[in-house]
Amino acid sequence: MTETGAARDLMHSAEIKEIVRSAYAAVDASSETLARKLYSSEQLAQLPQSAIEGALGVGNHLRHAEIDTGETLLDLGCGAGIDTILAAHHTGPTGRVLALDFLPEMLERTSAAAAEAGLTNVEPLKGDIEALPLPDASVDHIISNGVINLAPRKARVLAECARVLRPGGKLTLADLTVAEEELPPEILTHPATWAG
Repeated sequence: MTETGAARDLMHSAEIKEIVRSAYAAVDASSETLARKLYSSEQLAQLPQSAIEGALGVGNHLRHAEIDTGETLLDLGCGAGIDTILAAHHTGPTGRVLALDFLPEMLERTSAAAAEAGLTNVEPLKGDIEALPLPDASVDHIISNGVINLAPRKARVLAECARVLRPGGKLTLADLTVAEEELPPEILTHPATWAG
């Protein structure tokens, strides 16, 4: 049987996703210090301790987000829920925040933190950021904090964002980029680099 171009996975997506899944499912140490560096004291005051201790982001993109009351907002890779909860406070009870992750452990953490924060407008959503389980033009705003860099097919993620955003929709993200020449080939091609 001959492999077709469509059948071959030159990015080794399944392996990369499994490495990322294993790395993030195993996170159990507190990262409160990171949260305290990234978020203001006003933002931290809106969060339950469990969300603060589970900080996994790379920046505070919400400082630049213009989140409107009543928006339907999608958080790509909700993690322990910091950005989901802060966004849910901005959208208010008439808004809706879809907390997407492909790890059930992260969805459980976000759901528990949202309940502890007294929020009723957060909806956990299991899914892959390369194939968003949402209809076209169904979201007003997408946020993401250090998640797109974990995806093997980043262009696919951005295409999915464009698909689910309504006309005039907003994308606010914080992420990491590395130029190929900044890393030696043995590091650049190592699967664990994706999760690290």
